[in-house]
Amino acid sequence: MGLTQIALATLSGLSRATVNQVEKGTIKDLSLTRAARLLEVLGLSVAIATPRPRPASREQEKEKGRALDIASRTASVSYKTPVSATHLREALTSGTPASAFLPHVYALLDEAPVSLLASVVEQLHREEGVERAQVWKRMRELAHRLKSRREIWR
Repeated sequence: MGLTQIALATLSGLSRATVNQVEKGTIKDLSLTRAARLLEVLGLSVAIATPRPRPASREQEKEKGRALDIASRTASVSYKTPVSATHLREALTSGTPASAFLPHVYALLDEAPVSLLASVVEQLHREEGVERAQVWKRMRELAHRLKSRREIWR
């Protein structure tokens, strides 16, 4: 996501030293509570369950490719003309959205759940071959350009 250790620490309520140890893989003991706070900032979560390996269903396979569709609907909620998944894909891979869709991109970056943004990044990586870090960088650049007030983009 391109967050600094200090920013991630601030957002999660952990110390920068703890974030550094997690990143390096040298932390001796990280409680579930602290791990959950850190993951929540990243749009992830932790769950304890009995592992049951099973093949993905057709529905689950379809869900993998739907992040951009969901993101385009999320970004279009307040606008008469919706942004298509294709326009959103182009905006996030090129970093230059069509001027008509700048408000939509702002709404997405400023309001969408981080987990949805992470799913979009994963879809673009899988389908377009764009490195995840590059998509996060473009999102961050767009958020700065559009003056997003959201903490994760600072």
